[in-house]
Amino acid sequence: MKVHYHPSVRHDVREALAYYGEDSEQLADDFWGELLACITSVAGHPERQHFDLCGLRRCNLRRFPYHFLYRTEADHIRILVVRHDKRHPSFGTRRR
Repeated sequence: MKVHYHPSVRHDVREALAYYGEDSEQLADDFWGELLACITSVAGHPERQHFDLCGLRRCNLRRFPYHFLYRTEADHIRILVVRHDKRHPSFGTRRR
């Protein structure tokens, strides 16, 4: 299944990469790799992930305290936000 992104997702990811990159370039690379692996997995089986309280599907990263929210369309998934687990629960949920 194809993956579409809300334009703000780029900023979300850059923020996380900058944070981890302050400690270690390898840590930032690891975050990026895990995020891409999760997106690939979700694109293959979008219905496997649970719904968040906001009604969007949620995919948690394993090693990092981040997740992304997405919705499933007929022929693609749309990732709306990549956020830290401690971020306010409404952050990014109004994106369409």
